[in-house]
Amino acid sequence: MKRDQTMAKQHSPRFLALVSETRARVQECSILELKERLDRGDAPLLIDVREESEFARGHIPGAKSLGKGIIERDIEEIAPDVGQEILLYCGGGFRSALAADNLQKMGYTRVTSVDGGWRGWTEASYPTIIPTAKLAD
Repeated sequence: MKRDQTMAKQHSPRFLALVSETRARVQECSILELKERLDRGDAPLLIDVREESEFARGHIPGAKSLGKGIIERDIEEIAPDVGQEILLYCGGGFRSALAADNLQKMGYTRVTSVDGGWRGWTEASYPTIIPTAKLAD
């Protein structure tokens, strides 16, 4: 079963239609492509567009947190050059595609959404940063 079909059980038809339309306009890469680039040291700016609480529970090494709710407002602080290469990921690839589309509308020309996102990354058992809880003194 395709990932879209699996995810369809969790999302409304209108949301899925919006994502499908959006994905036709944005560049996407696979989890494997991202992993290979990170392994080569060829890593562009990697942004996790999930909520801060999701990022705090774990993220891809080297990723910066800039949630979908604020990315359009704050992107210029960390990426003032609209020609800078940016890879976006979320839980599965839907929110990152929507965010990539908006960044393109803002003039960013090298934005890619990582299809599969955090879920695909962890299912592949790739390295993660998972903060440990601080013990009370």
